[in-house]
Amino acid sequence: MSEWSIFATLAPAHCLPTRVRFRFRLRRGVPCEARPIVRAVENLPGVQEVRLNAAARSLVIAFDPATTDCVRLQDALLALSLPSATPASPNGADKELATVVASAALLLATNRLPAGLQMPATLAASLPLYRGALADLFSAGINSHVLEALAVAISTGSRDYVAANTTVFMLALGEYLENSIARRSDDMLKKLLRPDTGLVWVEVDGVEQQIEAENVGVGATVIVGAGATIPVDGTVLGGEALVNEAAMTGESVPVNRTRGDAVLSGTVVEEGRLRIYAEHVGRKTAAARIADYVEQSLTAKSNAQLGAAKLADKLVPGVLGLAGAAWFLTGDWRRAAAVLQADYSCALKLATPVAFKSAMFRAGKQGILIKGADVLERLAEADTFVFDKTGTLTTGKLAVTDSIAFDPHYTAKDLIDLAASVEEHYFHPLALAVVEAARKNQGRHFDHKEVEFIAAHGVASVIDGQRIVVGSRHFVAEDEGVLISAAQQRRIDRLFRAGKTLLYIGYGGRLIGVIALKDEVRATSAATVARLRKLGAQRILMLTGDHRERAAELSEQLGLDGFHAELLPEQKAAQVAQMKAAGAKIAFIGDGINDAPALAGAHVGIAMQQGADIARLTSDIALLEDGIERVADAKQLANATMQLIDKTFKLTVGVNSAILGAAALGQLTPVAASVAHNGTTIAILLNALTGGQRALAD
Repeated sequence: MSEWSIFATLAPAHCLPTRVRFRFRLRRGVPCEARPIVRAVENLPGVQEVRLNAAARSLVIAFDPATTDCVRLQDALLALSLPSATPASPNGADKELATVVASAALLLATNRLPAGLQMPATLAASLPLYRGALADLFSAGINSHVLEALAVAISTGSRDYVAANTTVFMLALGEYLENSIARRSDDMLKKLLRPDTGLVWVEVDGVEQQIEAENVGVGATVIVGAGATIPVDGTVLGGEALVNEAAMTGESVPVNRTRGDAVLSGTVVEEGRLRIYAEHVGRKTAAARIADYVEQSLTAKSNAQLGAAKLADKLVPGVLGLAGAAWFLTGDWRRAAAVLQADYSCALKLATPVAFKSAMFRAGKQGILIKGADVLERLAEADTFVFDKTGTLTTGKLAVTDSIAFDPHYTAKDLIDLAASVEEHYFHPLALAVVEAARKNQGRHFDHKEVEFIAAHGVASVIDGQRIVVGSRHFVAEDEGVLISAAQQRRIDRLFRAGKTLLYIGYGGRLIGVIALKDEVRATSAATVARLRKLGAQRILMLTGDHRERAAELSEQLGLDGFHAELLPEQKAAQVAQMKAAGAKIAFIGDGINDAPALAGAHVGIAMQQGADIARLTSDIALLEDGIERVADAKQLANATMQLIDKTFKLTVGVNSAILGAAALGQLTPVAASVAHNGTTIAILLNALTGGQRALAD
C-alpha cells in the first residue's frame, strides 16, 4: 500500500528545551496548506503550540519536555500523514478497482498474446509500479515499493511474464483491499459525525418561529417535536418526550426526558415535544466536538504505531540483502524474486492504526469519546485511578434527606410543599431536588404571589399575606433578618457536619425549618471500582474538596485505597503531579471546572458526561453518557486493543518471516510468495478491523 506521509525531508534548524524549529520539504502530492498540517502536528503527544510558514518552509513547535523532545518529535513528524492525502475518495477507489480489473485481464491473456506483444504489455502494466518506486527511491530511499518493483523487473527480464503479471495483479488487488479496509476504519469513525439540523424552531416572546441552526444562541428556548433531531445541548424546560439517544450513547432503547433532564445534540425525539434551554450551540455542542475529535483522531499516531512503522522501514534492507544472498548462492533469479515479494511493511504499518480506529469507533458507539490512538495506549498503561467525588463517584444531583420543622404549625412534609410551591419555576439544582421530593410525596401546592428570584441566594414570595423566603443562610438570616436560635443552630450544625447542603425557610419573619439535601452515591460506583482492580488498577484513590468526614465515609463504602479531602483545585493538580513524580501512571476522572488542572496533568484525563465544558475539553476521554461504569469499559477496551495489537505484531513478523524463509530456500515461487504475502496481509488487517469492534463486546 502506498505511504502518504506529509514530509519528504525534515531537519531541525535549532532546538531549545521547550521549542524547536524545523526546515522541511513536503512529499510530492501533499498540498502546502497550513491549517491541515498544523492540526495534524498539534495532535502529537506533548505538542503545545505550532506555527508553520509555508513560504519559508519553516515549522516551529513549542512542546512539553516531560512528554517529548526534539528527536522524538522529528521521528513522529516524519511518520505523520494527512487524511486528505489518502486515496479515500470514490474516484480513487474506482481507479484502484479499474487497475485490478485491467491487471487481471492481462494475467489471463498473457499466454494467449503473440510473443512479440507479451513484453510490451507487461511493461505497460508495470509502468505505474516502476514510476512510484522511482519516486520513492529518490525521496525516501529503498522501501517496500522498490522491492516489489524490483521483483517484477526480475521476472520481466527473465521473460517469465506470467510471474510478472501475477505479481502486478496481486499488488493491485492487495492495495485495493488494504486501502478499502483503511477507508472503512476511517468511515466507521466518521459515522459519529452528526449532520447539520438545518432550520430550528425557537420560542421568542411566546411566539414560535423557525431560524437557521447556526443562528441559535445560548439561552434560546428551542422547540423540538416528534421526528426532529435535537440541535443543541441543553436542559428541558418543559414538555415530555421519548428520545432516541443511540447515536450519542449507544443505548438502543429510547429514554424519557422531561423537565430538568439534560439532552444532547444529535439525538432524536421519537414521541412527544420538548422545550429546551440551549446551553451549548454550534461548534460547542457534543456532536460538533465529536466531529473535531474524529478529525484529530484520524491523524494522531500512537507510540505503538510509530514503532511498527519504524521497524517496517528497518527491515527493508534485510529483505533486499536476503534476496541478494539467495541469488548469489544459488544463481536462481526465482528465489530472489520470491523473497522480494514478502516484506513486512504493509501489515506492520496498517494493522495498528486500523485496530485503534476500529476500537475508537466501538467506544464511540458505547458512549466513550476517545480523542486519539495514543490515549488508548496510555489508558492501557494506567495503574492508578484517581476519582473526584461530586458528580463522579456520586451523581452530582442533590436529593432531600431531611426536613426539620421548627414551627409546630408545620409538618416536615409541609416544609417541602411550601418550598416546592415557590421554587417550582426556579432553574437550580436545589430547587429541582425539592420539587422532585414534593412530587414523590404527592405534595399539595400553596398559592402564592409572583415569585422574586434573588440570584445566587434564593427565592421570595407572599403566601396568605406573609413573606416567605427560601434559600441560603446568608439570604434568610442576614439579608432578610430571620433569627436563628441556639437550639435551632445545634440541629443545623449536626446536619452540616454530616456533609449535607441546607435550604433555610423563613415565613413571616420566623425560621420555620430547614431542608437538608445530599449528593447520592452512584449505584454502579462500587462495581466500577471492583472491575478496575480486575483490569489491572493497583491503586484507586479519591480527591475531593468536600469535608473529611464525608470523604472518609465514602472511601470506606466503596473500598478505595485512600483519599485526600478539603482540597483546592491547585491542590488536586499538585497531588496528581506528586503521584506522577513517584512513578504512578494516573487516570484521573472528574467533572468540574476545578478538575481541569488535574485532568490536564494526569497520564490520562477522563471527563464525566455532565462535566463542565473546560473539563471535557481538557480531558483525553469524554464520556457521552452519565455512567461511571464507562470508565471501566474504557480501561477494558484499552487493554484489549493493546493485546490485539501485540498479537497482530507477533503474527505479522512470524508469518512474513516464514514466507521469507520459504522463498529463500526455494520452497515458494514468485507467484506463490506474492499470493501468500498479500493474502496474509489482508487477513491480518481484517482481524485488526474486527478485533477492535469485539473488544468491548467481549
